[in-house]
Amino acid sequence: MILEDTLRKSRDNYEILQDDQNIRKLESGTTVRDKRGAKNLAADHLSRLENPDMDSGVIEVIRDKFPDENLNMIKTIGEDPIPWYEILQTILPPVFSLKRAGNITKKDEMPQQSISVSEVFDIWGIDFMGPFPDSKGNKYIVVVVNYVSKWAEAKASPTNDAKVVVDFVKSLVCRYGCPKALISDRGTHFANYRLEKTIKRYGVHHRFSTAYHPQANGHAENTNRALKRILEKTVDNNPKIWAQKLEDALWAYRTAYKTPIGSTPYRMLYGKACHLPFEFEYIALWALKKVHLDDIASGKERLINLHQLEELRSLAYENSKIYKEQRKKSHDAHLKEVKVFKEGDKALIYQTRLKFSPGKLKSRWIGPYVVLKAYPSEYVDLMTERGEFKVNGHRLKLYN
Repeated sequence: MILEDTLRKSRDNYEILQDDQNIRKLESGTTVRDKRGAKNLAADHLSRLENPDMDSGVIEVIRDKFPDENLNMIKTIGEDPIPWYEILQTILPPVFSLKRAGNITKKDEMPQQSISVSEVFDIWGIDFMGPFPDSKGNKYIVVVVNYVSKWAEAKASPTNDAKVVVDFVKSLVCRYGCPKALISDRGTHFANYRLEKTIKRYGVHHRFSTAYHPQANGHAENTNRALKRILEKTVDNNPKIWAQKLEDALWAYRTAYKTPIGSTPYRMLYGKACHLPFEFEYIALWALKKVHLDDIASGKERLINLHQLEELRSLAYENSKIYKEQRKKSHDAHLKEVKVFKEGDKALIYQTRLKFSPGKLKSRWIGPYVVLKAYPSEYVDLMTERGEFKVNGHRLKLYN
């Protein structure tokens, strides 16, 4: 029954379709007649001719496997050995090069290089913090930190110009002596003739960190973060009193334990622990010991303290060296590859300061520039349109 119904419906549909076609033929005024091949010799002959565009060989069966396994291979046909896609290299502009794509991350950094120092107060790092909310006319903080003892000095100022830096450096020299080097960034408040003239008079060598690479002056950056956290907890909900709390923040920083040196900056400088306010609420042991001391006993004790201070600083040097080696090992373990630059190489520079709106198809990599010299301390000298330029290897990528 089901088969009969299906055949009946198919026949009815075919008859309806034939009727529709006949109606269209009548409306158009044309008549279509079917002839056998024997009676239509011309059409029958043309239908049996071979197509010259088709291969005359045997039709091959479509295969699902490739016995030679030569996938993704391109070969040239004819006598010309140059493939067709090589023309694209001369047609497409350099901006489409894959070398200019992507950003930089911590994995692209250069192997870490530590600054080795020998004596306390030999090297200082200087930097500015701010601007902050106005506090008694002050908006900035100039901070300087010693690379060995981690001792920090800071001063609030209304501006961050060269005059503030010069006055601060003069005060630093008068209190701690002439350092061998002063490390800063390339801001105009540090890179100016007035400061260079001042430190030259004191015999200080001014070293600049590379542009857009604050890690080169990491001691100053770490001190800035530490002081900022202390001030945030001190001023609470009244940020306009930060200038009044700056000395308290420095005291807290100097008496805090520093892991790299295994001591506090205060003890590294004075050879003893700092007496804190809570000690005066009770009868402190140190006060009882100094009640009946004579001059001879006091002199001997002071001599012992001086020897202990030298031993403490020697131990701090060793702790700092071990700490830096551990940090370097941890840092270098996450690098993708060690970038090696040689004289004559071409390199691209990553433009950190550029800010693009969403959807802008523009690369941050510019160049290529020729490498003039590569230093062991991660710095590379390049030749640009404006002359020689020093940049950190973190912002460079080889251009081959």
